Amino acid sequence: MPKLTIDGVEVEVEPGTSVLQAAEALGVEIPRFCFHDRLSVAGNCRMCLVEISPGPPKPVASCCLPAADGMVVKTDSPMVREARAGVMEFLLMNHPLDCPICDQGGECDLQDQAVGYGAGRSRYTENKRAVAEKALGPLIKTAMTRCINCTRCVRFAEEIAGAPVLGQFHRGEDAEIGTFIKAAVATEMSGNMIDICPVGALTSRPYAYRARPWELTKTPSIDVHDALGANIRVDSRGREVLRILPRLHEGINEEWIDDRTRFACDGLAERRLDRPWVRGADGRLRETSWATALTAAARGLAGRDVAALAGDLADVEAVVALRDLMDELGSPHRDCRVDGAVFDTSQRSGWLMNAGVAGVDEADILLLVATDPRREATVLGARIFRNWRERGLPIAVIGPAIDAPYGYDHLGDGPDALDRLARARTGFAKTIKGAQNPMILAGMSAFRRPDGLAVHRALHEAAQKFGATFNMLHTAAGRVGALEVGFVPGPGGMDCAGILRDAKALISLGAEVSAPKGCFTVYIGHHGDVGAAGADVVLPGSAYTEKDATYVNTEGRPQRAVRAVAPPGLAREDWTIVRDLAAALGKPLSYNDISARIEAAWPHLARWDTVEPAPWGPFGTAGPVDRVPFAAPKDAYYHANAICRASPTMARCVVAFRAPNSEEAA
Repeated sequence: MPKLTIDGVEVEVEPGTSVLQAAEALGVEIPRFCFHDRLSVAGNCRMCLVEISPGPPKPVASCCLPAADGMVVKTDSPMVREARAGVMEFLLMNHPLDCPICDQGGECDLQDQAVGYGAGRSRYTENKRAVAEKALGPLIKTAMTRCINCTRCVRFAEEIAGAPVLGQFHRGEDAEIGTFIKAAVATEMSGNMIDICPVGALTSRPYAYRARPWELTKTPSIDVHDALGANIRVDSRGREVLRILPRLHEGINEEWIDDRTRFACDGLAERRLDRPWVRGADGRLRETSWATALTAAARGLAGRDVAALAGDLADVEAVVALRDLMDELGSPHRDCRVDGAVFDTSQRSGWLMNAGVAGVDEADILLLVATDPRREATVLGARIFRNWRERGLPIAVIGPAIDAPYGYDHLGDGPDALDRLARARTGFAKTIKGAQNPMILAGMSAFRRPDGLAVHRALHEAAQKFGATFNMLHTAAGRVGALEVGFVPGPGGMDCAGILRDAKALISLGAEVSAPKGCFTVYIGHHGDVGAAGADVVLPGSAYTEKDATYVNTEGRPQRAVRAVAPPGLAREDWTIVRDLAAALGKPLSYNDISARIEAAWPHLARWDTVEPAPWGPFGTAGPVDRVPFAAPKDAYYHANAICRASPTMARCVVAFRAPNSEEAA
């Protein structure tokens, strides 16, 4: 391995490591604008100049210079300081004096490096050039006169998002960034371009002119808009969440988040339930006090066979409390699969992503069954695209064709394609049988059918035959946590379909479903959506940014969401509402500390950010599999849950990005 000396310190690095990366390994700061660890090297900005010997008597860009044995690097010599000041002067030649009104102010790489490495003056007196703004859609606000042509956004769109819609046009002083045709940037990861833009050329349109970064309280938390559990930072001021940004987690989302995670936060303030409601004799909901609402709920549930449903955004604490209440009531009727999915819950390996999210990077062949990762788990879809782009990952799809940035073999529309694949000896079948690390990824659409248990068994048999890891891709943030604590039908209990058909009394923990006619319904949730509209008693809960709560992602990794703001009005944390309801029913729960209860019964859920391996075993039920094709995955990306449906920004995205005949536009 090459050994080089940087500022008098010798360091040994891997072959192919750039001088800039070698310096970072020593903790030596080298300024840069165009270089990004996860993007290809462009060498555009020339800000990372260093002095090399032996070498030419001039500064060299360190980002694209491989480290060589015996190389001596100086990162702070007079030559380097003069060269960087000259580059900065050149970059600022046309840059407008927008800092007082620019949303990037306080977080701008150009500001920071101008102070640290600039000359503090400019010799240019010519008129600054102006560049026309670009219409990139309802999410990204442009000020292209500020652009320094680093091409980070161009490379991100092509290499990470798989949507090569941006490019650099013209040359010299006329060079500018834009779309090839006048169209919005239609990728579900477009907001990350805002993060990687080193200047204020790309900023958040919904967040424009709302706050300065030093005014905000920054709270680390977890995303709940899909089941990946992306690590996020919630930026708030007072009681309002103003923006969501990504946090680094190499095992889940790296440093990216999708647009729904980033921009749906304005839905947290819309259509909120902030006080209890009770339906009167005239059929209308009326505001009331907590005591009256709990009394009405207890009176309506008393003497009935009570069922319970846990919604997609329910946290582990609330689900555990509701499970304990159902046990006290002696009712086996409970379920967390409110989308109608039917699969075997007896074996953890049957409903987890056993390879892990990061395991996609190691797969050497991938079979997608009734899932569309681009829409159901966007950041996971980006990992799949990267593996396909960099390593030529062979991919096949069983189910409806999907709109993906990667190429794939379409093996069939229904579960019978699994049997054909197992019997075939050529093509994809030959490749998967000879692979070292094959991976099967099944979506919820594979189980939203009457023969879901048989499909589950067929997938187990396919994984056994191919020597592949079986992985289930959930779409609901609260689903795996509820499965972990056993919130599924007990002996003789009804599942979701049965509850929605025959239940006479229902406790709905944020489940956005319509109860059967004549069913007395108590709804606990934070948005006035489908579930609240038909309820007899509405008890206002807290959204994920308003409580300390545990969520378990699709690979079985428990993570902690942290309270960033207070819930509105009289709303409370969900598990405390269940506790008070239990007391009103005369079935008080025997604890006041829900965390201790969880740690005692399910200790692996208290080991945050640690995945408990699931022992491999048989799952599903043997039986005939219907030849009916798999249904298409639900295409409601921008309206996936109550928060998204309440978001004005998501509503604008539906208009801007979805086709007229799509589910969201309907």
